[in-house]
Amino acid sequence: MSYVTNKLSRQLLTLIVIIFAIFFVFLGVLLPRIILPVTERNLYNYLRQPLEFVESDIDENLLETEVGYLYIFDNRIVASENLYDIIQIKDVNTLLEKIQDSYGKFIEKKKTYYYYTIHTDQIVKVAITNDTYIKQTNQEILDAVLPMVLLTFVIISLILILWSSVIVKKIEKLKLKIDNIDNDDFDHHVDFQIDDEINSLALAIEDMRVSLKNQEEYRNQMYQNISHDFKTPLTVIKSYIEAVHDNVEDKDTALAVIEEQADKLEQKVHSLLYLNKLDYLQSTQKVALTEVNIATIISRSLEKFKFQRKDINFIVNIDKNSKFYGTDDLWETILDNLLANFMRYAKSEIKITVKNGKLTLFNDGPNIEKDFLDGIFTPFRKGIKGEFGLGLSIVKKTVNLIGYDIMIKNHKKGVSFMIHKRNS
Repeated sequence: MSYVTNKLSRQLLTLIVIIFAIFFVFLGVLLPRIILPVTERNLYNYLRQPLEFVESDIDENLLETEVGYLYIFDNRIVASENLYDIIQIKDVNTLLEKIQDSYGKFIEKKKTYYYYTIHTDQIVKVAITNDTYIKQTNQEILDAVLPMVLLTFVIISLILILWSSVIVKKIEKLKLKIDNIDNDDFDHHVDFQIDDEINSLALAIEDMRVSLKNQEEYRNQMYQNISHDFKTPLTVIKSYIEAVHDNVEDKDTALAVIEEQADKLEQKVHSLLYLNKLDYLQSTQKVALTEVNIATIISRSLEKFKFQRKDINFIVNIDKNSKFYGTDDLWETILDNLLANFMRYAKSEIKITVKNGKLTLFNDGPNIEKDFLDGIFTPFRKGIKGEFGLGLSIVKKTVNLIGYDIMIKNHKKGVSFMIHKRNS
């Protein structure tokens, strides 16, 4: 698809020309039609007033005007000398046939004529004129209105052009800012002073730039952390292989350590792939949510962990009226990752409570420092005891995927994770 370059200034100039043309059409065509009834009323008054002062004689003072007169009295018809100069009808009877009402107009040979009639007991007085007065009045109005409209239009156009030049400069600044959005050496400070939509757009672009920069820094940091987290088991495996070759370590011990580190590495790779899977599911929204049996899922997850540390007392309180939605696999993933985290930090107790549609997991381990709380769900962020991991990131993404949210609360002794329906 090809686009024709059309700058805002050119678009504005085109708009001004169109508006200018519309104004002239209005002034030249519509305005005369709008004011025509007014000018016609004035013309009828103009025709009527002289007739009211004339009794039965023809007023010689009225004969040299642009108005012609007819007087009908004593079965005689008297016309003013200028009547036939004004109207192109030479036969008086034909003219009288055109006059049907007390006042009005008629068209003869494509010309319009106006008349006004006064009837008394003794005389009928008729004043007739052509449309010269109407045309002159229209022209005078146009001559008076047009300069004012033109001046007003010119002033408005200049204001619009100045305003558009300011807008264009602002847009050019924003374009330059976007072009250099990844250039830290560029001066990204933009202050438009006027708090309008363009200023809001500038602030939004700045927020986006900062967000992209933070994401880039986070991505770089995450890659470093992933490299470190993956490198450690690989280094251990490699060192034990070398130790076996150098006869420093026996094969059985080395194989046991290698197997343990390989399991850790496999678990990390599995977690990373699962995190990517969650991102895909969230973007495509292909998860069908149904009601799940949370009691069964909790029981199944506890079976995996309760023998790992026999010194921990597991307490479970479940309100059977609480309903949860999602899938068994996703809820099991949430509980498995939380319990795996709890197994590292709990001292002697892990408590799981289901009540009023909320799932709360508590362990009596150490409190989480505020610095760690702010980014505890960030993938591969260094956490408590300097460890890296994806477990809590998977928990966060999974609960969000099924329409829930998770909160962490430090208690006097212990920490609780509360999962509840979003916006509830």
